[in-house]
Amino acid sequence: MEPEKCGGGAGARVSTSPPRRRNQRWGSQDRSLSRGLQCQSPEVINLAVSWPLDASQETPLSSEYDFSLVNIGRLEAVSSLSRVQLHRPGSLLKFIPEEILIHGRDFRLLRVGFEAGGLEPQAFQVTMAIVQARAQSSEAQQYKGITLSKSDQSPSSRKPPISLMETSEDWETEKKKQGASGWRVSLVNERFDIATSLPRYFWVPNRTLDSEVRRAFGHFHQGRGPRLSWHHPGGSDLLRCGGFYTASDPNKEAIRAVESMLQAGHADVVLVDTVDELPSLADVQLAHLRLRALCLPDSSVAEDKWLSALEGTRWLDYVRSCLRKASDISVLVTSRVRSVILQERGDRDFNGLLSSLVQLLSAPEARTLLGFQSLVQREWVAAGHPFLTRLGGTGVSEKAPVFLLFLDCVWQLLQQFPAEFEFSEFFLLALHDSVRVPDTLTFLKDTPWERGKQTGQFNSYTQVYTPGYSQPLVGNSINSQLSVWDWDLRYSNEQILQFHNPGYDPEHCPDSWLPRQQPSFLVPGPPSSVWLFSRGALTPLNQLCPWRDSPSLLAVPSRWLPRPAISSESLADQEWGLPPHWGASPLPMGLLLPGYLGPQIRLWKRCYLRGRPEVQMGLSAPTITGLQDELAHLQELLRQWTPRLSLEDHSKKKDPNSALS
Repeated sequence: MEPEKCGGGAGARVSTSPPRRRNQRWGSQDRSLSRGLQCQSPEVINLAVSWPLDASQETPLSSEYDFSLVNIGRLEAVSSLSRVQLHRPGSLLKFIPEEILIHGRDFRLLRVGFEAGGLEPQAFQVTMAIVQARAQSSEAQQYKGITLSKSDQSPSSRKPPISLMETSEDWETEKKKQGASGWRVSLVNERFDIATSLPRYFWVPNRTLDSEVRRAFGHFHQGRGPRLSWHHPGGSDLLRCGGFYTASDPNKEAIRAVESMLQAGHADVVLVDTVDELPSLADVQLAHLRLRALCLPDSSVAEDKWLSALEGTRWLDYVRSCLRKASDISVLVTSRVRSVILQERGDRDFNGLLSSLVQLLSAPEARTLLGFQSLVQREWVAAGHPFLTRLGGTGVSEKAPVFLLFLDCVWQLLQQFPAEFEFSEFFLLALHDSVRVPDTLTFLKDTPWERGKQTGQFNSYTQVYTPGYSQPLVGNSINSQLSVWDWDLRYSNEQILQFHNPGYDPEHCPDSWLPRQQPSFLVPGPPSSVWLFSRGALTPLNQLCPWRDSPSLLAVPSRWLPRPAISSESLADQEWGLPPHWGASPLPMGLLLPGYLGPQIRLWKRCYLRGRPEVQMGLSAPTITGLQDELAHLQELLRQWTPRLSLEDHSKKKDPNSALS
């Protein structure tokens, strides 16, 4: 097939699709081809293998052998004499490759071998066709999502597995589930005229009018004013907002509205400086690039210096910082009845990360499979995290895989508290890989407005915001576009079963995990107290907003007070007066406080070292059959590496005092 006949498009995928084995796993793959490049559709490019496919089981994402073209970080053609890295269609390739190495941005490595006497005449064309299709898929705006091929259902007839938080009914249902009786669903942003990065609906205090919401939000960065993120069953409220727009000049009514929304009916208010002690976006991006370079199979780092190089990436340090900050905020929310406000200038990155981690640490319901998916949908997708920008779809300077950093933090919690989570490491791995799969709009747009615009969700608002769209949906209907949570369209039933953690303790019932009142831990805060939480310490504030009675503060950013020294006393000691060793005192029911010192933070080997099969062997397999296979493999290695024992050696081995040489 001629390479130029294969259409690109950002939705294109390179695929080698063998039949699924009983113990198929995510990792480095090595496959041989028997046919050339095939163009299944403008979005799919398939390197078909010799095994026949069962059409009844084929899905838009056929298997873990599929690579979206935008996921290809590096492409190399290899022969016994040469190795060339191919960047663009004009790259020189003066030999017939014996193997293609496809390095994924998600740490996967696909090795495509050409059988002797089979594909040599076509190997050159196949290789260059991938290069050309990859170049044509550079425009991220071409993402269009998938069409159903697994069943006869239309997208609109499928009910999403979780609430997508796209309708006012979704938000009302979630509010009742959390028991947030002091809050209501605001419709003030239904036309996205407050902020396109905000969801159409969000929670505000009952006593706050929409006119006050509109007035208050104008004094926050990008119009992202204070909104409820999560209501603790004990009475505390966790809010999130952007930075104060200190260059504005609000009147008394606007200041009163801002303060009322921040206090949310509580006398005790804590303003959390979110980005304090956390890495910048540039730091996260640099650490991820260093980590990926270190984990490649052809890394030039010597084995004896590998751990030092890993420490030098700073990735684990940033995971540690996020977990520590989230633990402190969990103590703030759990220890007293108060309003805790997460404040970040843009309110679209670390606010979502910390809010999600706090809920995972404090609410067992968020640790269930459906609960975690709902959490990500609400705090990341609906809240307007710029997935496309952060994952490299647009400007280079704004890349930063904050969501992948969050998934690593969740994996750390899963390792420290394996019985507390219903989902498994393989679910996290599937979610990690899904951000690079251009089959749904979940991770391929920056704002809810952009997703709704492409799917025609806005009905009467379409003429205002998308004048070129000719087929708007009728009514307040669910988004017709499929979401990433439709796992059955992209994974086999066997793979989906691996999403469940077999060690999960179902006795941790989300409905009864914490009584409505816990006097020993959840007590009212001091009257009219306002605090700034920064660098691990609480500092009293004279005022909640930077504008009142201080005209000189108009040009000062949100950190308008001197930074306190880092407290040597843990926040739990400050809040509860507990001794330094947590084991001596009980924790509130349902609260997890992870360790984050030294070796307690580990490398996610199954994700980052997937290009090294020798490292993967020995990790916990997802099934009993997998464990048996790995045990047999290890026994075979032991038999090969251990010198054959003579009869005398064998008799000595029975003596417990003798050692096996």
